[in-house]
Amino acid sequence: KYAKSQEYNQVNSRFGMLTASFSFLLLICALYFGWFGVLDKWLRGFSPLEPVTTLLFFGALFVISDVVGLPFSWYQTFVIEERFGFNKMTPKTFWLDKLKGYVLTLLIGGILLGALIYLVMFMGSDFWIYFWAIITVFILFINVFYTSLFLPLFNKLTPMEDGELKQSIEAYSEKVKFPLKNIFVMDGSKRSSKGNAFFSGLGRNKKVVLFDTLIDNHTTEELTAVFAHEVGHFKKKHIIYGTIISILSVGVMLYLLSLMIYNSEVSWAMGGDITAIHLNILAFGILYSPISRVLGIFGNIFSRKNEYEADEYAVKTFGGTPLIEGLKKMSSDHLSNLTPHPAYVFVNYSHPPLLQRVQAMQEKMNE
Repeated sequence: KYAKSQEYNQVNSRFGMLTASFSFLLLICALYFGWFGVLDKWLRGFSPLEPVTTLLFFGALFVISDVVGLPFSWYQTFVIEERFGFNKMTPKTFWLDKLKGYVLTLLIGGILLGALIYLVMFMGSDFWIYFWAIITVFILFINVFYTSLFLPLFNKLTPMEDGELKQSIEAYSEKVKFPLKNIFVMDGSKRSSKGNAFFSGLGRNKKVVLFDTLIDNHTTEELTAVFAHEVGHFKKKHIIYGTIISILSVGVMLYLLSLMIYNSEVSWAMGGDITAIHLNILAFGILYSPISRVLGIFGNIFSRKNEYEADEYAVKTFGGTPLIEGLKKMSSDHLSNLTPHPAYVFVNYSHPPLLQRVQAMQEKMNE
């Protein structure tokens, strides 16, 4: 199993490097040959109105990007994941997911982009404050309604039937005074054999979602321990802190965008003939990428700290042994890398490696 996990991670690593290199090369070509400026000039032939051109520009980029990335996505799902026994998705489900994703992007992305264009054109350099408020409301909306509005578009959620597992989770929730509202089972097996669990909702209306694959492969005690870990995130207010950090990060990003969005030289550098909002937004996205990468490292440090704290909470309120056993099973089932390089963990891992988590929990159990 260890050899298979090493092979799986090596294959994914090489494939990830290939896709990243291809994307980077494509971006360099687009900048060097002025393809963004060519697209801008072509789209202006359809409408002289800046808002229309901007919407068409980002719509075209989305379609082009998705079409270019389609072979990689297909290969990842139907070759790599299939080869290692993870893929359960049919081509029909793959294309339906794509179609639903297009519709959601058109509706939600179109509305948000339209709001941004309006504010940029009519609110001047203070546009970022108003759009920040809109994005804040949107983030909170997603946190509250993701499970009830968006997730059912892709997966079937079924209320957990009465039985040993439900009774165990409810008993634990009552013990630690966790405001549990609903427990759902999701048909994750229609796409992958990998299991997962998560919370949804803010405040006192929390919903728990367990993948059917997770339930099939773990004992009641192990699943309750995993649930206790998630409760630890709630009790330690990790979800609230994470939401606040996300909102503040968006605010900083929008402020930085406001410093260059009206700059004509940026548009010219992107291949445009006139000042274009969409070219400047795109340029900002490219320039912000390394900043985002650095911020992501700090985000991962924060996330790993939270995972240790949630593990500790589960150990104290339920027990360490079932959580350790559950995590071992998940790691084995997912073919996770047991020995990642510390530098790679520091930069890329949002969760500590399994061995470090187990060691930390055993230390708490021995105190």
